[in-house]
Amino acid sequence: MLDRDVWQEIFEVVRANRLRSFLTAFSVAWGIFMLIVLLGSGTGLEHGIEYQFRDDAINSIWVFPGQTSLPHAGLRPNRQVQMTNLDHQRIETGVNGVEHITSRFWIRGALGVAYKGETGTFDIRAVHPDHQYLEKTIITRGRYLNELDIVENRKVAVIGDHVKEALFKTASAIGEEIKINGIAFKVVGIFIDDGGESEMEKIYLPISTAQRTYNGANRVGQIMLTTGDAAFDRTQAMAAEITQKLADWHDFDPADRRAVFVRNNVEEFQRFTGLMRNIRIFIWIVGFGTILAGVVGVSNIMMIAVRERTREIGIRKALGASPWSVVALVLQESVLLTGVAGYVGLVLGVAVLEVVAANLPGGDYFRNPEVDLRIALWATVVLVVAGTLAGLAPALKAAHVQPIEALRDE
Repeated sequence: MLDRDVWQEIFEVVRANRLRSFLTAFSVAWGIFMLIVLLGSGTGLEHGIEYQFRDDAINSIWVFPGQTSLPHAGLRPNRQVQMTNLDHQRIETGVNGVEHITSRFWIRGALGVAYKGETGTFDIRAVHPDHQYLEKTIITRGRYLNELDIVENRKVAVIGDHVKEALFKTASAIGEEIKINGIAFKVVGIFIDDGGESEMEKIYLPISTAQRTYNGANRVGQIMLTTGDAAFDRTQAMAAEITQKLADWHDFDPADRRAVFVRNNVEEFQRFTGLMRNIRIFIWIVGFGTILAGVVGVSNIMMIAVRERTREIGIRKALGASPWSVVALVLQESVLLTGVAGYVGLVLGVAVLEVVAANLPGGDYFRNPEVDLRIALWATVVLVVAGTLAGLAPALKAAHVQPIEALRDE
């Protein structure tokens, strides 16, 4: 084990070669700093992508009607495809793997909502009870829509927390009646939503009630369903099957991409997951490349240091110093530089991420950049080990210096 005198000697060597030591330490610190910042930035991008999917079920398929662009079976193109309640029922019972399913009916125009003397304009969504699973709606008071509301065409409403605050202030809303375009609906539930502020300014109505009340007949504007724990390939097959069935029911070419739009969120999430995997690989390659450059720099500097101290090493060996003591002397200087520099780079990298996270505006694609401290510490340990190995070759060269040849060195 090296004693205090050896440590003092190493510090003296470092102080005597300040510029060389600084440049060596800087290259190492910069490597670990860049790795930490890159890892944190990658995590920020990953959080941003997850944020995009925060409100909607990832394992879901969304179906939107469109307009035909191809002739089919003697029918002209540019026909509007109108989905109905029957499409909803057929998909629910005819497509294997459907877990939860809901349709939406769009109520045209801005609808005024009133409670006593308070009024406002809010987005109205007419849906089935399973819509709660598609939008991750969280009920805080009361209940969500249920099947009896649909079957009995009940005039009930579930309102967002912001709607409650705007219309009811601090008063209780459960059991009270609001008027939507002059038609009374009883409030049965209040919800919050992971989707953000705008999602809590919405009102949910039973789709059957809204269709009857607002002249919707049996029309629906969108069908959404979840696929449970189905594998990616199965969800693709389900999306293709839905397209084919709608083509058969509405007489359009299934290859007509504009007739209906089927969005597979599983596929979208898989695409983003693959992108993030590639970004992480790229980050590690760049980060370790930077660290490797620093380690190579350490090795080169230690080679120069051994060359400069050849005469000194020869004197040490002539006075009886063992080869191990010479190796340990060089290695300890290498470990000191890489260890201190690695720690400084680690601290600075984490500090920069903390500052960025604290001052970053709430963006949708880059959020909460951070780094796993365990990974950061392991990277630093690997760096120190690499620094030790980098100093090994110069140390072994120093250990093989012959005293007579060293004393002749100029």
